[in-house]
Formats: sequence, C-alpha cells, structure tokens
Amino acid sequence: MSFPLRFGYKASAEQFGPNELCEFGVLAEEMGFDSVFVSDHLQPWLHEGGHAPASIPWLGALGARTSRVLIGTSVLTPTFRYNPTVIAQDFATLGVMYPGRVILGVGTGEALNEANLGFPWPDPPERFQRLKEAITLIQRLWTEERVNHEGTFYTTRNITIYDKLDQPVPIYIGAAGPAATRLAGRIADGFITTSGKAETLYTDTLLPALHDGLEKAGRPADEIDTLMEVKVSYHPDPAVALEKTRFWAPLALSADEKMGIDDPIEMQRLGEQLPIERAASRFIVSTDPDEHVEQISRYVDMGFRHLVFHDPGHDQEDFLRTYGAEILPRLRARFGQ
Repeated sequence: MSFPLRFGYKASAEQFGPNELCEFGVLAEEMGFDSVFVSDHLQPWLHEGGHAPASIPWLGALGARTSRVLIGTSVLTPTFRYNPTVIAQDFATLGVMYPGRVILGVGTGEALNEANLGFPWPDPPERFQRLKEAITLIQRLWTEERVNHEGTFYTTRNITIYDKLDQPVPIYIGAAGPAATRLAGRIADGFITTSGKAETLYTDTLLPALHDGLEKAGRPADEIDTLMEVKVSYHPDPAVALEKTRFWAPLALSADEKMGIDDPIEMQRLGEQLPIERAASRFIVSTDPDEHVEQISRYVDMGFRHLVFHDPGHDQEDFLRTYGAEILPRLRARFGQ
C-alpha cells in the first residue's frame, strides 16, 4: 500500500463548542481538505473560554454532514476513562456508518483527562503497556468472532462485536517518543506526531524508530500512514498571527512542566506565565503564503504523507477559507497532487 499525500484540518475541541466545531468540519470538506481530525479531551487546556465536546458523538454528526473527508481522533486514550472494548464497539459502528472514512487515533493520555475520575496516574512505562494491550484487544474484537481476554489490565468475556466491517477501522498511534513510535511501526496502520520541535527529533529519533518497528514486524515502509499535526498561524497582520497563538500557550510547556497536572485552572495559570514568543514557538507564524509552503514542505521531505493543519485562532472560518484557497493549491502543485 502506498499512501497519497493528504492535507487535513485539526478541529480544536478544546477551543470551540460542538455545533460551531461541526460547521468548521463541514467547511473543511468544502474547501478541499482531505481529512478532519478532532482532539478528545474531558477537560480543555484552559478553564476560561475552554470547551470539551465529546469526540465520538461529534464524529458521528460530522460524518452525517460530510461525504468525502476522512474523520478521526487525534488522539483518544482507550485505557482509562474509555474501556477498549467499548471503543472497539463505538468505532466499529462509526466504520459501518461511514465505510472507508473513519480512523481511530490513540495515545497514552494525560492526567488532565483521566486522573480526576479516580484513576491513579501511572508512570509512562505503564501507560505504554496499557495502550499496547488495549490496541491488541481492539484488533482482536474487530477480527475474531468471539473474544475472551484475561490481560494485565483488561478483561473481556464472551464478547462479539456484532456490527463491524470486514476491513477494520485503521488504528493510528500518536507518539512523541521512540517506544510508542516503534509500536506504531509494528502493529498500527498510522503514526501521528506533532510539529514545531527540533528537526532532529523527527529525523534522528522518531522516524528511525518507526522504520525499526516496521522492519521488526516484516512490514514495508509504505504500509503505514505518517501523519504530522502541523501547527500554523497565518494572518496578513504579523501582530495578529503572533497573538493568535496565546490561547495555546500550554502546548509550549515541557512534559516535565505539565506532568501530572489534572486541573485546567492550573494549566491555564502555567500557560499565562509564558511569554508570547514561547507560546508561538510550536507554530509556523507568518504572513507569507510561500513561507508557509516552504516550512510545511520540510515535513513532506522528511517522509510525512498526511499533514493536518492546526490554526490557533478563533477565526477558524477565515483560516479554512484562506488556507483552502491559498496554501493547499500551492502544496498540491509543488508535490504534483
């Protein structure tokens, strides 16, 4: 399998309510985007002005109002507040309703979305093992007639998923480190990571780990989709393009700075302490369409085939219309798509 170059839209569930966000997803299809991925948060990064619509019913609604775009999560955690058997049922149903269009993106999760339900928040190695077992269980439920599972973390007895496709929904693994990336290469249909970090992280750590996982599983390199969430802030006024990133300042916090934080009020306080330059550091901030194309093209040159654009502003309609009209055609022309 060889994946075409695709351009998607990241629907920011932390920033907009479900109805408004759905309108943006519909507009993304109209403007020529190939996919719409939604975040899955129980609580947003910011308490004031934040939102957290549930991703699964939202995907069902978006699927009913669109006909072409791929739809999926980037990413959902199927290990704590979601039981993997329930996720298998939910996404099998979405797959039946919108065949060939649904993607289940999964990750190891954050305390902000899980720990306040009473789950002890484990260290990264345990979260990784939970994710691995959950994916294995979901894949069994989608491919076997009747499943009994007695694992380290999950138990399933005499379960059949009655409504599912012969071709299972693809599973993409979100990763920022080599272990989860290697796992994606071994067992997943796609790999998700985010932009704005040191280039060597991708070229020297993540992509080699992905290919190592593929090689260990005896899989060819073109058997997995490589998805990069590209953070962009585009506006004709440079001051506005910079200021738009302020809402997403918590994204610039290091893993150590936000480790274990389960309160949006505290996350907001930490983000507000950061200078705007650090808040903007993860984004391509520019008034020049050609500069956006040049910087985005670096990720294509690295080997990423699916670029999902996340704009930080509240002017999402303007972003979708502008990026759809000015940036996507330039990218498609550049790469012959």
